[in-house]
Amino acid sequence: MRRLSAHERALWARVAASVKPLPGKRAPEIPAAVAPAAPAPAPPKTAPKPSPPRPAAKAPPPAKPKPHPLGAPLDGTWDRQISRGRLSPDRVIDLHGHTVVDAHATLSSAILANDGTRVILVVTGKGRPDRPARIRAELMHWLERPDLRAHVASLRAAHPRHGGGGAFYVILRRAK
Repeated sequence: MRRLSAHERALWARVAASVKPLPGKRAPEIPAAVAPAAPAPAPPKTAPKPSPPRPAAKAPPPAKPKPHPLGAPLDGTWDRQISRGRLSPDRVIDLHGHTVVDAHATLSSAILANDGTRVILVVTGKGRPDRPARIRAELMHWLERPDLRAHVASLRAAHPRHGGGGAFYVILRRAK
């Protein structure tokens, strides 16, 4: 058990003086001043042993960029337009009130139309705590299916002007 230093004893005395003991209990005792214990003699110093040579640290392999979930990442122009709200969709699909099956059919037909559309704004809704947005939850799964995957370049969250968290931009690949 270690002894209190002079500074710690003074602090304890101030704390003990500020405390009123419970009825039937006595005030805590202030530890008596004790002469500091003599430090243990230091072991004789010897020359440190040379450490064995460490193998050369291998540089970690370069981090492979994670593939974008829906195609190659877009260039900075797209992201700047989206973040500034300047991207204007070629088509808007509002899926509010649709069943999951109907919403999937509507989205699929719009993507597969091949009518020169490049950006589709898909409004799914945010959902509520008592009614989660099932269409929103399924959107990524639909776009990952092989029949639609080949046509979709990217999926991005919409700017607040276009619906924010309840809408997405589906950016289609250029028709060949």
